Amino acid sequence: MSTAAAAPPVYDGPVIDAHCHLASTRFIPTAFFEGLCGNVAARLAATGVRRSVAELLEMYRRQNQDHEGDQLVAEMDSAGIAQAVLLLPDFTYVMTSELDIAEMHRQHAAVLQRHRGRFFVFAGVDPRWGSDGLALFETGIRQHGFKGLKLYPPCGYSPSDRLLYPYYELCRQHRLPVLLHIGPTSPALDFGWSHPDLLDEAARDFPDVNFILAHGAVHHVDACSSLCAYRPNVHLDISAFIASTHPQGWQGALAELFRKGINHKILFGTDWPVFRYSGGHRKVMELFLGPAGPLAGVSAPQRSWLMSANIRRLLGVD
Repeated sequence: MSTAAAAPPVYDGPVIDAHCHLASTRFIPTAFFEGLCGNVAARLAATGVRRSVAELLEMYRRQNQDHEGDQLVAEMDSAGIAQAVLLLPDFTYVMTSELDIAEMHRQHAAVLQRHRGRFFVFAGVDPRWGSDGLALFETGIRQHGFKGLKLYPPCGYSPSDRLLYPYYELCRQHRLPVLLHIGPTSPALDFGWSHPDLLDEAARDFPDVNFILAHGAVHHVDACSSLCAYRPNVHLDISAFIASTHPQGWQGALAELFRKGINHKILFGTDWPVFRYSGGHRKVMELFLGPAGPLAGVSAPQRSWLMSANIRRLLGVD
């Protein structure tokens, strides 16, 4: 007996993942993982499953050994993702890390060379490193070809802190976007600095710099959407969308977001390695692009904006 063919995806054009990370303990501190594991242990305990933080931490360590991006590229290939923005957060000012931030920059430059044409790197620098941090960021732009600035305000600073203004000026000069974490993160860090409204002053002071609110489809969605609607230089990405707490699930959350009239400001992103724990990129992408997925209610031209054109415009690439 024959079986019906699977329905074709609603979009089969190029896909650029505007938000991913190397799943590597070289770049993510143990304290960051410990905070995440504490939350996982609490959720498991509520269902009667007992796992210690130490057990979970060891699992995370084993699963985060993709130091050169080979597993990430394989996942991208399986899911039909042509290119990705590789983000390097700088936690090193507040957490002990395996490497210093300068070595992390060098290793990300090596990944660019190893996987030519697959990645664009946004380099993280904590603004409290002062002139050394600014020089490091400029080296990344000029020598390594990094394409943007990655900020992690929950490490303890506002995205409108004047210490960041020299970085924004460099981004203005080189026409580079700035992506900043929004919303909760590892409980080892300070959530108070992660509200999108804290960006408003800097976005007003640097109208020629494009800012991207990471996880804007998951955390503080109304505030993120409002900034995107009324600040010409503010955008959001949908990374980690499967973590949405929307009553209709992540599909309902995205379908609602895509009806807000800001699709020219929204970037597709996954937050790899998040999908690793939900069946992998291929499975989630099939759901995302399927006839019952959130793109079904979006016009064909706007699907192209969301999946690749918007981020290409911000990156200044053809």
